[in-house]
Amino acid sequence: MTLARITMPSFIRSQKDFVSGLLFLLIGLAAMAIAADYPMGKAVRMGPGYYPMVLGGLLSVVGLACMFKSLATPGPALERVHFKPVILVTVSVVLFGLLLRHAGMIAALAVSIYLSSLASSRFTLKAATITFVLLSIFCWGVFIKALSLPIPLVGPWFSALGLG
Repeated sequence: MTLARITMPSFIRSQKDFVSGLLFLLIGLAAMAIAADYPMGKAVRMGPGYYPMVLGGLLSVVGLACMFKSLATPGPALERVHFKPVILVTVSVVLFGLLLRHAGMIAALAVSIYLSSLASSRFTLKAATITFVLLSIFCWGVFIKALSLPIPLVGPWFSALGLG
């Protein structure tokens, strides 16, 4: 699934830089708008809105810099937009978030990694399996053991199988 070539004004010399800068700017502004509802705090005692506000601001600045660069520096034209990889990776991230608590870290990682690996023809089943095994070990070590986060390795959905 692709979108036909997009035309832009002639004063934009690098369409890729302009579009990526616009995307960064919009995501940064959205993060800042969401963070505005949370208490900011101060740099020495940060509130829950501090980090997303600062990160959103920095991302917005990077976006503006990319957009300004696109006006001065020539670059390649924007090519076709391929929606399959975007949709697969987005769905895999959303499914990871939905599955983590109920299916457990192992199942959530498996679904996320194998689904997102379908986004590229260069990613093989062997590479996805190696990534899954290494990332599972890493996440278990960091998030469950080192940080003691209450993330189930195997979730309650698998309790009927005697795994949970």
